[in-house]
Amino acid sequence: MSVAGINVLQDETRARAAGTRAPLLTVRGVKTYYGNIIALKGVDLDVNEGEIVTLIGANGAGKSTLMMTIFGSPRAREGTITYAGRDITKMPTHEIARLNLAQSPEGRRIFPRMTVYENLQMGAAVNGGAHFEQDLERVCGMFPRLKERLYQRGGTMSGGEQQMLAIARALMSRPRLLLLDEPSLGLAPLIVKQIFSAIKELNERDGMTVFLVEQNAYHALKLAHRGYVMVTGTITMSGTGKQLLDDPSVKAAYLEGGRH
Repeated sequence: MSVAGINVLQDETRARAAGTRAPLLTVRGVKTYYGNIIALKGVDLDVNEGEIVTLIGANGAGKSTLMMTIFGSPRAREGTITYAGRDITKMPTHEIARLNLAQSPEGRRIFPRMTVYENLQMGAAVNGGAHFEQDLERVCGMFPRLKERLYQRGGTMSGGEQQMLAIARALMSRPRLLLLDEPSLGLAPLIVKQIFSAIKELNERDGMTVFLVEQNAYHALKLAHRGYVMVTGTITMSGTGKQLLDDPSVKAAYLEGGRH
């Protein structure tokens, strides 16, 4: 058996012993480089099925790099990434996307010249467009503004509407695990509340597992079952959302002025 396979079995054994499900996503000893500069310095974390797990940290801490590394670009130079019991560390990004794992990247990155409808079609293309009309109705129910803008070009919408579209596009592939990178970045407080309410609904109603990277630590930790703190490419702290919210060092570093 490979080392990765042994690690998966060990993780499942630990999970059974603790009375919890085995992790859906497991990151072990991951190191990522940009040229000769190390961005991730041996990251370990787990995301259990049915959880919302958040990763908080200052700008430049390596949060988005971890999110992109999970999806295969950039590639982890050391360590393993296991999803649903399968080692995806060296797998191409387009193959990872077919494993019921979807990402809404930082900065929205919608197709600005395409309409909302066409953007949603692109999201559904990962699974061959099956259940398109049903899924379209579902995301429009979650984000009614998108229904009003279906045939408007994505690039002409507000930042909040584009973020809703980015999340909705990811949902069109019916992911088992949804990766969200800075969904509240640059948005008005009212829109931020709508986005976080949608994430909570996805988890509670649909049982979707969510891995959330956020600078808005207060909202993220209030929402999350568990959280991790990253500092300069290293996980420095972990715990339940409440534990991290109540921790004095987390409060001092990330929560001052964060109650919006």
